Amino acid sequence: MTNKPMEVFIDAEWNGYRGDLISMAMVAMDEREFYRAFPLFTGTKPWVADNVIPVLRATGTAGKYAVIDRKQLPFEIAEWLAPYDAVHLIADWPEDIERFCRALITGHGMRVDTPPLTMEVRRDLGSSDSEFPHNALADARAIRDLYLTMMGDV
Repeated sequence: MTNKPMEVFIDAEWNGYRGDLISMAMVAMDEREFYRAFPLFTGTKPWVADNVIPVLRATGTAGKYAVIDRKQLPFEIAEWLAPYDAVHLIADWPEDIERFCRALITGHGMRVDTPPLTMEVRRDLGSSDSEFPHNALADARAIRDLYLTMMGDV
């Protein structure tokens, strides 16, 4: 008999439609958290400059969890997921899942090892109750909390 996959709630911020990843967060049902933010860069889209970057600065998460080299991200994700036998990712937006999948790729035909993954996108889990909207970690926590409320676990 297999154990139930660990439910992990994910959120990400990026520089506009199809733009570079700014930050990614995962919050597991067992309350473990993963958060990485990349150093701020030039060429920020106006909406992102007005709504995402100030939140990174205000919450201090950009410096505390900064990834200096984007090539580290796949390995850090793999290490964080390693304790689980299987993972079920839950997001409120498809591009969060896309960014996660893209982050696993290390080169042509190469990717990091992960536990078996399943994924779910639920529009009804919008992170509007986030303590700091447009901060991936706060948004992932809000998605988890709303999911727990909807499932009757709170």
